[in-house]
Amino acid sequence: MPQIAGNSSSEAKFPLIAAFGEGEGEVASHFGGNVSLACPPVRILVTGISGFVGSTLAPRLERDGHEVRGFARDRSRVQVEVPVVEGDAISGRGLAEALKGVEVAYYLIHSMEASSAASFAERELRCAENFAREARAAEVGRVVYLGGLLPAHQRPSAHLASRLAVEELLLGSVDEAVALRASIVIGAHSRSFRFLVRLVERLRVVPLPPWRDNRTAPIDQRDLIEMLAAAAWSPAVAGQSLDVAGPEILRYGKIIERIADLMLVGRAQLPLGLTVTAVASRVAAAIADEDAALIEPLMQGLGSDLLARDERAPTLLAVRRHTFAAAVEHALRDWESAEPLGAR
Repeated sequence: MPQIAGNSSSEAKFPLIAAFGEGEGEVASHFGGNVSLACPPVRILVTGISGFVGSTLAPRLERDGHEVRGFARDRSRVQVEVPVVEGDAISGRGLAEALKGVEVAYYLIHSMEASSAASFAERELRCAENFAREARAAEVGRVVYLGGLLPAHQRPSAHLASRLAVEELLLGSVDEAVALRASIVIGAHSRSFRFLVRLVERLRVVPLPPWRDNRTAPIDQRDLIEMLAAAAWSPAVAGQSLDVAGPEILRYGKIIERIADLMLVGRAQLPLGLTVTAVASRVAAAIADEDAALIEPLMQGLGSDLLARDERAPTLLAVRRHTFAAAVEHALRDWESAEPLGAR
């Protein structure tokens, strides 16, 4: 089994890229779209495997022939058929066992709690410190982290600031660590997307605070998973932080409007003059049958534009992105294959 740790060259660690002789960023254009070029099979750990991204990523990695292991606090919540080590990143329990013999590790451990919890950032950083320490001890060659897009000219929300702190720690701990940053993920099991769909489904008139005019670029779940899979082996992205976003920049109000259109329902929007996040998040969570502790930090992150710093990621990771409409249609089809949508 190939090792990607150590001081060997990229050609030795990633023989497929060397064999094709492609320069950085040329693979995507040469093959004309999403490609499945991967290094020979390696052992991969997916932390947070019971979550939306982890449970979708693991089968994708297995299709490339990789040996996948999961790490979760509660094995019973894991929905994919892979070996799982049960543990707790806050205390560090189980991390050494989970990382033993692993060459690539995905760090997908996130907390969504009320930002007023003073120890929130400390707990997230403690989890990352425990993970980084054990990853170094296990000589893991590459760590892949998924964080959030950041505002360019404003202070990030408490949760986005915490994501950045974790990213910086991981990039500084493992030489070939890779960080990807995403905003709204369009997928049937993405909680941010499901929240928006539930509001459209259950409200005839959707009240929108001033953040309705801020912009972001939602990404299709399929594209995010492909980018994460490619980040495990691509030599072009080693040690980098990349923003991964969809091809269309949309205002939040327009995102909700287009979701309603694609659901074939008419929904008026009621512009509001004030943003009272604490109250609005509790009301919105009740309407969508969601946890207010999740919705409040999500809404706090809407207070500014969340846009990609550049467009390098699709080229470096060889992924052709889906349009917003294609992403929403695919997500709604997946959703309806498992449960009905009342508005449809």
